[in-house]
Amino acid sequence: MSKPAISSDPAVSSEVSTFASAAFARNPAWVQLLGLCPLLAVSNNVVNALGLSLASAFVLLGSNCTIAVIRSWIPSYARLPCFVLIIATFTTCTVLLLQAFAFDLYLRITLFVQIIVTNCMIVGRIEAYASKQPLPKAFLDAAGTACGFAIALLALGAIRELIGHGTLFAGMELLFGPTALSWQLTINPNEQGLLIATLPPGAFIIAGLLLGFGNALLKMRAPVPTSREPS
Repeated sequence: MSKPAISSDPAVSSEVSTFASAAFARNPAWVQLLGLCPLLAVSNNVVNALGLSLASAFVLLGSNCTIAVIRSWIPSYARLPCFVLIIATFTTCTVLLLQAFAFDLYLRITLFVQIIVTNCMIVGRIEAYASKQPLPKAFLDAAGTACGFAIALLALGAIRELIGHGTLFAGMELLFGPTALSWQLTINPNEQGLLIATLPPGAFIIAGLLLGFGNALLKMRAPVPTSREPS
């Protein structure tokens, strides 16, 4: 008795491809080099990076989905003002939510939350994708872009916190409450960390090393073209 053939669903494959492309192949930070100002400024520890990641994801998902729904009603001459107005609305909602539920964390990242409205990563994805695609595809693209930006932020924040302070997940109670006090991991209890990792020069150096490492991995995984000799 022969086994039935397993056919792959092209719709599911397309959805996975849209998400993966936005998160990895077009990673907003490491590939397109967008949003580098908040990436370098906020990522001195994991909790700050996570807070900005969640704020950016909320604005990106909300803006992309809203514009995908109403895109046919937006006139071409008012496209950019409408985009900025919608992004500003979700940014204001994000600020209010952080002020209400994580005020101490908000004070740490306040400047870079408020300028999410000018983040070229969000404006770029809306202009290039959400304004031209239906809601499901716009949602997947926004989710992938937010995931890629969060990966870049959290990786840089974790490395800088480990090198600079010798800890990991310090201050998570600012976002998750007192229950997160036990989440902190202390790597070097008796040694002072490398101060430069917590300063702007350290952010540039570590980000450059991560970018170079990522590009090296992509080159290693890229297929090597084979040349055919003429017969």
